[in-house]
Amino acid sequence: MLPAQVGKTGISGRPVPIRGFVVAEALEARSPLHLVFAVPDHPWTDGSGSAAVRIAMTAAEIGSGEGALATVTRETAGEHGVPIVTLQTQTGVIHADLTIGSDVKTAKPLRANERVASRGMALHGAGFIVSATQANALGLGKVKGLEKHIRPYLNGRDFQQRSRGMMVIDLFGLGEEDVRRRFPAAYQHLLITVKPERDQNNRASYKDNWWIFGEPRRDLRPALHGLSRYIATVETAKHRVFTFLPAEVLPDNMLIAIGSDDAFILGVLSSRQHVAFALETGGTLEDRPRYNKTQCFDPFPFPDPPPAQRASIAAIAEELDAHRKSRLAAHPQLTLTRLYNVLAAIRAETPLSPEEKDIHDAGQVSILRDLHDRLDAAVADAYGWPRDLSDADIIARVVALNAERTAEEATGKVRWLRRAYQAPSEVARPMQQGTLEVDATAVADAKRWPKDEPAQFVALRAALRSGPIFARDVAKGFKGTPRGDRLGKMLQTLVALGQARKLEDGRYTA
Repeated sequence: MLPAQVGKTGISGRPVPIRGFVVAEALEARSPLHLVFAVPDHPWTDGSGSAAVRIAMTAAEIGSGEGALATVTRETAGEHGVPIVTLQTQTGVIHADLTIGSDVKTAKPLRANERVASRGMALHGAGFIVSATQANALGLGKVKGLEKHIRPYLNGRDFQQRSRGMMVIDLFGLGEEDVRRRFPAAYQHLLITVKPERDQNNRASYKDNWWIFGEPRRDLRPALHGLSRYIATVETAKHRVFTFLPAEVLPDNMLIAIGSDDAFILGVLSSRQHVAFALETGGTLEDRPRYNKTQCFDPFPFPDPPPAQRASIAAIAEELDAHRKSRLAAHPQLTLTRLYNVLAAIRAETPLSPEEKDIHDAGQVSILRDLHDRLDAAVADAYGWPRDLSDADIIARVVALNAERTAEEATGKVRWLRRAYQAPSEVARPMQQGTLEVDATAVADAKRWPKDEPAQFVALRAALRSGPIFARDVAKGFKGTPRGDRLGKMLQTLVALGQARKLEDGRYTA
C-alpha cells in the first residue's frame, strides 16, 4: 500500500509528513495508519541558517506495520550555519510519541504519588515581587506577622543561575479588609502595582481577589506544610536537576515542587533511572527538556527497598546536594547550569576548554560525577536491576513496573510516598516510644541539636566517638533532640552505612 498523507485533502499517493491530525489520533483511528518513517528531534533549518527550534518529521501508511525511526546522534556546524546531522536508524513499531519499544503513554498515574508534586505559584501581577529593600520599607522585621507573608522567592533562572535575592508578598488566606488593617503598606503597594493590571483581566476571580496570587496552589500548600525543606526542579531546563529548597522559599510557576523532605526521594529523582524516564515522557520546549509532573512524576514507580538501601540512597543524595551547594556558595561565578554543562562534556569525553577546566576545578565536577554514578548504582540495586542497563531498557522496566503497581493499587495496596500526609486514615496508631526513648532532660551544658539533617548526622557521629553510649545518653548531650525512635533510626542509618557499630549490650560507638 502506498504511503499516505493525512490532512484536509484526505489521502494522497506519496509519503509526506502527517499534518492536520495529532499523530496519536491517526494511529488509533477506526481505519488506522502506521508510521513508516519518523525523526523525533531534528534541528530546524531553512537552508540559510538554523534556530534554537527542534522539529519532528513523520510519514505514514494505511494499516498496521513497522517503520524506520531515525534518531539524531550527532550535530556539527556546516556551511552558513546549517547543521550537519548524523542519524541512526532502527526498525520497529513506531509509537505516537515517536519511539520504538515500550510505549510510555501506557504508564498511568499512581495513587502512591498523588498530591505530592505541583507547579509553583502563578502570580499574575509583577507587583507581588519585591526586593529586600522594598520589603523592609513595607515593614518586614517591624510589623508583627508580616514575616509570614513576605518570603524569599525563586524562579527558574534563580534556580539554574544565581538567585536575585527577590521576595514575594504572599497574602493567601487573608481577606482584603484584614490585609488593609494589618499590613497597610503592603496593601497600598499592591493596590498601586497589581490591582490596575488585575482589573483588566477577564477572569472574575482574578479581579475580585486581586491581592492574592492568580494561582496560589491550594493543593501544594498542604504538601509543604510542616516541612523544613522540599524538593524542586525547573520545569524547562537543559539539565534535569533536583535539589532541596528551604521551606520558607516560595517557588515560582516555572518550578515543580515536590512536597517531601526525604533525601531518599531526592536521590531517586536525581538518578539516571528517573531522569531517563522523564526525558522520554516530558517533551521539549525548543531544544530544552520539560518536566511535566503529570507525565514524569505521577506515573513514576519509586523503588521500595529495605531500610538499609533507603538509607544508603539518602546518604548519597544528602552528600550530592551539600556538595553542589557548597561549591556554589564558595565560587560566585558557578551556576548549576555551568556545573552540569561541564559534567555533560566529561561524560561525552569532550576536551574541556580553559573556562570549562576552571569550572571543573572550582566546582569539583569529578566529585559531582562520582556522586551521581554512586547514586545511579544504588538506585539500580534498590530496584533489583542491572547497573549497566541502557536508557531504553530502563524505560521499558519503568513502564512494566508502572503496570505492576497499577494492578497492585487496584487491589488496595498503595506504596505511599508520604503515608501520614497522603493517607492519614491508614496510619494505624501513633509511633510508640520503645527502648530507644530518650530522657527529656538534657545536661546543663548540652549543645543545641542542629536543625539541618546532615548536621544532625555529623553531631550524632561525633558524640559516638567519645566511646560506647546508649541512645538515651546521646540525647542528654544535646538540647532539643527528637523524641520517640527518630534518634534510633538515625543510629541505625549510621550502622547501615558502616559509620557506627551497635554492641551486644545495646550501646553504640563510632
